[in-house]
Amino acid sequence: MNKIFVAAALALCFSAMAFSQPRPVGGTGKAAIKAKPAPESFPAKYDGGMLGFTVKELGTLKFDDGNNRLVFFGKEGKESFAIPYDALLVIYPQSQSVTSTAGNVVKYIPLPGAILGGFIKEKRRYLIVQYDDPEVEVRGTVNFRIEEKDLLDSALQTLAEKAKLVQRGDAYYRPKTIKSGT
Repeated sequence: MNKIFVAAALALCFSAMAFSQPRPVGGTGKAAIKAKPAPESFPAKYDGGMLGFTVKELGTLKFDDGNNRLVFFGKEGKESFAIPYDALLVIYPQSQSVTSTAGNVVKYIPLPGAILGGFIKEKRRYLIVQYDDPEVEVRGTVNFRIEEKDLLDSALQTLAEKAKLVQRGDAYYRPKTIKSGT
């Protein structure tokens, strides 16, 4: 009996050691899967983060390749703000599972609603953009809500290619340039 216990303990220890091996820092294998290119403009909801723009609004994100920037157009079709490709530091997708409006309404129905209301969820997907604004020397994080996962993936990859960012897992970043001291 002791031999079986010792053998099982050794097998458990060796299997735990196999999972603790260092992994390479690079991509997670998703680099081989390329999303289709994003359209030149697509719908998005601005959820905040840009200096001077506090109102959340539906609008359109557009790649302005002529001026090397990502532009957000508000409801009226006017340009609200732009982020130069060179100012991008990190971009990544984020998703949140939240109780939908219907779920919040249903959960206040006495017994069945209290049980079922929490199960009515919706997934919200965001394009998170961290930038360094050279005009005012401020760093910030802008959140754009994009409804479709495929559109989010293609927008993320297209923006990373245009801004010449490097992939790490699901995120893309601009590596720091080290200046020589000579």
